[in-house]
Amino acid sequence: MAVLITGSIATDHLMTFPGKFSDSLVADKLDKVSLSFLVEELEVRRGGVAPNIAFGMGCLGHRPVLVGAVGPDFADYESWLQRHNVDTSGVHVSDSRHTARFVCTTDAEQNQIASFYPGAMSEARNIELRPVVDRAGKAEVVLIGANDPEAMLRHTEECRFRGYPFAADPSQQLARMSGDEITPLIEGAAFLFSNEYELALIQQKTGWTEADLDAMVEVRVTTMGADGARVQRRGGDTVTVAVAEEDRKADPTGVGDAFRAGYLSGQGWGLSDERSAQIGALLATYVIETVGTQEYELARQHFLERMSAAYGDDAAAEVEPHVVCPRP
Repeated sequence: MAVLITGSIATDHLMTFPGKFSDSLVADKLDKVSLSFLVEELEVRRGGVAPNIAFGMGCLGHRPVLVGAVGPDFADYESWLQRHNVDTSGVHVSDSRHTARFVCTTDAEQNQIASFYPGAMSEARNIELRPVVDRAGKAEVVLIGANDPEAMLRHTEECRFRGYPFAADPSQQLARMSGDEITPLIEGAAFLFSNEYELALIQQKTGWTEADLDAMVEVRVTTMGADGARVQRRGGDTVTVAVAEEDRKADPTGVGDAFRAGYLSGQGWGLSDERSAQIGALLATYVIETVGTQEYELARQHFLERMSAAYGDDAAAEVEPHVVCPRP
């Protein structure tokens, strides 16, 4: 059995300009802007919601299957993921497009000029899940993360048709979608992942009530920032989990992806919603302590010690038989 993680796969190219963009702008010539900024720093980071989640699960000892579309420039990134226990056999390689890329320059006042190139991501709509599942043996769950909208719809419809349990996680794509476009991505989901704002946006655009969501989704997992996370299982009690204390706050990017990785890992081990959410919250803390979504390292004993400190000895003891943390 395997967990399939579908969604965007991208790299982030982040640059720093030591001056202010505004110093180079001429008010009455903005219709003919042609500028070049000499930057001082360049950071290339691995990103995309699907590999971020798959990386976290791999670090905990699972072997998730990554599903998405990339370009022929994916080789180094693929090697990194494989070294961290991620199965990349479900990745489609485009013949003509580069891997999706986010290019951003930030000036001294935190103003940004950015571009996003979707590239090969648009070919994710051509991926059929059945051959991937057949190779894996059986789909324990298919997470359908933010991706090419047509790919998200195709994957969701295939899951319903073939009876694969799926987790709906539309996240960043919600802003551009109407209620009619959101509905088929969520109906019948085993899990719905969102943050509080995204949940409110779903309800606003669809007109759904809490009762409507309970009727169509088995488990709702909602992250609440500094207030932790909430898990609502149909017919069960609501579980609220606090965040795990961080050693420092470096960069919050990818925290939500790490939480999903931890929660799905706990569910895969047959643990309760509370334990699963605690694993997710702790893994999210590792991410916020590092710059980059996949730059943290897990050591088994250290992870268990932090689990004990955050959630008690019983929590650590229950998680201990499952956590492997294979290090590359």
